[in-house]
Amino acid sequence: MWPGEQSSAGGPDPRQPNPYQQPGYQQQPYAGQQQPAPWNAPTVTAGEPGGRGPGGGRTKVVAVVAAAVVVVAAAVTGVVLLGGGDDGARPGPSASTTSAPSASTADDPRGGDGAPKPTVEGWTVVANPDHGIAFDVPASWVPQSRDWVTYVAEDDDPDEKPLVAMKAPAVLKEEWCGSDEDRDGSVDHTPLASAGTRGNNGARSTEEIARTDSATWVYGAYTQPDRDKVSTGPVTSFTTASGIQGSVATSRSSGVAKKGKCDVNGKATTFAFKSADGDFVSWSFFGAAGVADEVPEATVRRILATVREYTPSDA
Repeated sequence: MWPGEQSSAGGPDPRQPNPYQQPGYQQQPYAGQQQPAPWNAPTVTAGEPGGRGPGGGRTKVVAVVAAAVVVVAAAVTGVVLLGGGDDGARPGPSASTTSAPSASTADDPRGGDGAPKPTVEGWTVVANPDHGIAFDVPASWVPQSRDWVTYVAEDDDPDEKPLVAMKAPAVLKEEWCGSDEDRDGSVDHTPLASAGTRGNNGARSTEEIARTDSATWVYGAYTQPDRDKVSTGPVTSFTTASGIQGSVATSRSSGVAKKGKCDVNGKATTFAFKSADGDFVSWSFFGAAGVADEVPEATVRRILATVREYTPSDA
């Protein structure tokens, strides 16, 4: 399945049922101990999964007009914080045939006081102020809001417990492939590729993060329920243009069954390092592989080379 998305600002844990009713989903009030946010939590190592194969999930984009409101759905789900602080505000309209809302002016990672500038001429900067990490992407990529979270979960998990997540990502070709696999009359879109950053609380090493996160992105987005279709290359050291040293690994899938129009093989690269504060953090790319417009490895590495730390503005 493809990743879900949610707003990050102190909302309920997306691994818990959504407290706001959306058509077609079982909803329960949030309860229980708050868990680490998915973009900070360690990767979940799941057992043998069941459920649908890649491309079998549902694409939905949901706009929520309320602070700290999370809406989760199967496959690629979009939730972006639009603003306001009314806890009783109702969710806005959902649109399963549209791409994720573009970042607002206030949340635009390309502008604002204290925002970093791109280091590659003609490229766009993508920033995660929570961790003070930035990177650049080609102009064809679209940065999402700084509150946007992308994650993958088991296809058959009704609670959408993230296996791995990234925050403030950039997306390439948001409507790269469209299909109506569940035959509900709505076309669900799959993007070509995404890249973003996260914290890795609880990780033991950068090598572990690079190996595990890259494999989990490929499994979650492309090969479910088959883990044996994912292979991971060696973990190597890497130094970005800004001098950050860390570990990088690339995972790929092979033999993904073509059950639906958008079922393809995938690949993912994760670069993990320790921040200036001593925390484990990482950058990940994942996208379709073996297709005509696959993102070249040289481009992935060039994006990776721009990963850097910056000091977010409090303004």
